Amino acid sequence: MLKSSQPLRNHTSSHAILNLLTVNNLTVSTEHKSGSINILDNLNFKLERGKSLGVVGESGCGKSMMAFAIMGLLPDNMTASGEVQFGGNLLSLPEKDLCQIRGNKISMVFQEPMSALNPVLPIGFQVAESLRLHKNLSRHQAQQQASKVLDRVGLPTQQYSRSLYPHQLSGGQRQRVVIAIAMACGPELIIADEPTTALDVTIQAQILALIAELVYEENMSLILITHDLGVVAENTDQMLVMYAGRIVERGPTNKVFENLAHPYTRGLFASIPDAEITNTENSLQTEYSQTNRLSTIPGRVPEFWERSKGCTFAERCSRSQANCSSQLPDEIRLGTGHSAACFFPYKQKV
Repeated sequence: MLKSSQPLRNHTSSHAILNLLTVNNLTVSTEHKSGSINILDNLNFKLERGKSLGVVGESGCGKSMMAFAIMGLLPDNMTASGEVQFGGNLLSLPEKDLCQIRGNKISMVFQEPMSALNPVLPIGFQVAESLRLHKNLSRHQAQQQASKVLDRVGLPTQQYSRSLYPHQLSGGQRQRVVIAIAMACGPELIIADEPTTALDVTIQAQILALIAELVYEENMSLILITHDLGVVAENTDQMLVMYAGRIVERGPTNKVFENLAHPYTRGLFASIPDAEITNTENSLQTEYSQTNRLSTIPGRVPEFWERSKGCTFAERCSRSQANCSSQLPDEIRLGTGHSAACFFPYKQKV
């Protein structure tokens, strides 16, 4: 994925391990006819400088909502509480101060580039606008720097005029422009929210390689939100598995892949075509399916107003027992940095 010899996960020096981002009890709530309901429920995690964090889970599990909460981009009908420490608690900052951080210290690469880009402004102007806003550059200086950034993301001036509009570019080229805008000011943290969703497989690989290369070269931290477990395996140091607004498993990516502890995590892995995973004495495939067809997790992710007081995965879980639906499980430590919120986690390999 990355530049030839440099894996993304190994570029932070051992003497400078500092947490860039610390999230404490992050909760996002909204009003419903039944009262105030949590959409995200007490999320806790840390991200070190220069490290990468993968966030996985089905659609509707709260992955993007978490990103929007960190960025201060929640809809007006939702409220965030807890702490998002990034040189101070972002949740307590006024909008004016957040505007100085967004696109400057923290940038986001969105799922759909046509929604992220302004259709009536040239691509060069859109990259330069971020530089003028945050770096106090003149128009000429910003345009020059914008051209350099676009060159760097694979849109050289000789082939791609800075006066082109988004609709004149392909999907992959538009996503490169979005990445250029995100990277332009040299942020400390990049949040990539399903950055390859609308792209074909070949272009997906190119975009992921580009993000990985730029993050590595600039020693940025990365939160990578994706459905693709293979992408997480290749590009992240740590991972979170989210289900229905909660973190159900976490740990170093290699440790989670080696020991799938939570039934939901195992279900996700079992749904991968031709997954080569050997974990416990029971096959992942036979746990969710009695045929040779691709396995699926029965049921669906509950809407936020449908969630039970206990484990929200209980209704879909093959290991569920009576207490699962009525009691919320604590996280159980399974190894160094590896934990799962489950009453009956799978045994770890010895």
